[in-house]
Amino acid sequence: MKRLLDQHAEQILQEYRDNLPEFEKQAHEIYQIFQETFERIGLIVAGLEYRVKKEDSLAGKLELKGAKYKSLADITDIIGVRVITYYSEDVDKVASAVDRLFVIDWENSVDKRKLLEIDTFGYMSLHYICSKKDFPFRFEVQMRTILQHAWANMNHDTGYKSGVEIPKHYMRSMNRLAGMLELIDEEFSHIRVELADYRRRVQALVASGNLDDAPLDGETYRSYLNLNPFRRLNKTIAAINQAEIQEVSLLPYLEVFKNLGFVTLGDIDRLIKNYSEAAFQLSSYQISLTDLDIISSSLGPQNLCIVYIIMNGGGTAGLRKLFDTLNGPNESNEMMAQYILDQASELPFMNEKKK
Repeated sequence: MKRLLDQHAEQILQEYRDNLPEFEKQAHEIYQIFQETFERIGLIVAGLEYRVKKEDSLAGKLELKGAKYKSLADITDIIGVRVITYYSEDVDKVASAVDRLFVIDWENSVDKRKLLEIDTFGYMSLHYICSKKDFPFRFEVQMRTILQHAWANMNHDTGYKSGVEIPKHYMRSMNRLAGMLELIDEEFSHIRVELADYRRRVQALVASGNLDDAPLDGETYRSYLNLNPFRRLNKTIAAINQAEIQEVSLLPYLEVFKNLGFVTLGDIDRLIKNYSEAAFQLSSYQISLTDLDIISSSLGPQNLCIVYIIMNGGGTAGLRKLFDTLNGPNESNEMMAQYILDQASELPFMNEKKK
């Protein structure tokens, strides 16, 4: 597209062409600085983007308001970086990082989140105009949540980009949508805070030993596993053959324990206390006559569940459900269940059960 530019605008455009390789180099360096910083501080973001303004885009800007700029240095968005966060409070964390990394031109920076009137909704984003010591040109950093980003894109496509004034009833619908997105953003942050508080309370319950007060769920179970509750049983089993213990994830047993009807961590703790001897007897029968020198850390909890099912009348159906949960539904699980039941039938704990 042919642009009608005056001599001054053409000079700025030529300055842009002369410096384009440096713009591209600096843009990538700035992007890498953000990547390394977020990794170092442990901040997970939904997106990190950068771009160097295209020549045609700059020419269009100069055609509209070229007289506003004395030189290329007055244009602050030749390089643009956008950071998209999952949560609204993380926007402020990113802003704090930007403040430490670069020099911010506060006079030209804007927090659009604070510009909206109390009865309006719309585009919300935090824009910083920044500079770095080894680069004479300023650049823009936009920070927004993923929902704010979605709104900005929709608003751009339906409003600004179309170049047509939007009828009032469409604007009303868009404002309603913007308000909903704002509420959703706030709710996500609220839930995040509540979950963090729940995790702290759960960890305190587990650490204090009040396991009957800790409901059995993914969060409490992970905290419980940090105590290595099955370690003693596994070490006792491993001693049969002087075997090593290979650590594996015990997270799949959460569903098993729930299937057994357990509702608190206290139920698992009682399982360990009351059924470890029987689980050891079964393990001893299984491996004592073998040369097995490595056992899985799942052997202890698996045999605890097996003897619990057997001693509480679950039979082959209960054992098959256990193996279906751990290994996926398979016809061989029926044979394995019957085999295990036959193994256990003559063990001392079964005689205790018969009494």
